Amino acid sequence: MNMRELELFLRDRLTAPLPGADAQWRFAPRPSRKGWSPDQRPAEARRASSLMLLYPGSDGPAMALTLRRDDLPQHPGQVSLPGGAIDAGEDVETAALRETHEEIGVPAESIRVIGPLSSLWVIVSNFLVQPFVGIVDERPDFALAEHEVAALVEAPVPDIYDAQRVEWHQIVVDGIVIRYPALVLDGHAVWGATAMMLAEFACLFDPDFGRAHDPPNRT
Repeated sequence: MNMRELELFLRDRLTAPLPGADAQWRFAPRPSRKGWSPDQRPAEARRASSLMLLYPGSDGPAMALTLRRDDLPQHPGQVSLPGGAIDAGEDVETAALRETHEEIGVPAESIRVIGPLSSLWVIVSNFLVQPFVGIVDERPDFALAEHEVAALVEAPVPDIYDAQRVEWHQIVVDGIVIRYPALVLDGHAVWGATAMMLAEFACLFDPDFGRAHDPPNRT
């Protein structure tokens, strides 16, 4: 679909019930942390927001993500959505637009926010993240924040819900083998919280996306 068709589709789909935690669980690392669920909203969690920015790419609609620098204290070297903590007195949508401008140089006034997806509690950093979907009419002149962003990751929208792009990885943490599904976009393996948010976006197009990776007992 073209950009206009995509915007109309998403505006309609985001008014319906969202896939929510059911979709997010499919890309959660396992075993998951005891007592954790992506749809929890702890009162003590820090608030954050992010933006799934859609724009005309070279091969049709695309989404902008970022490759974080290797020397950052949180999530170094990982692919993420533009976003960050909400400032005092700031609403969640404004924070997502501000962070997008700061990280990849896209002015807030050029973005039409289509709507929110489900929030996600990222237990490792204790952030409760609220993602939004936004769109621009032309490919932006991206300007990356050098202190934070190592590279721009440009993902054609159909790649995000392409099941053939899912692969499994594993790491060992404190002697425990952690396995997780990752979505390969623009040559990068996207996993963790970003993959969980993208999984919900993908399920707007294909409700069964990632269902094969959803363990019955959530472990």
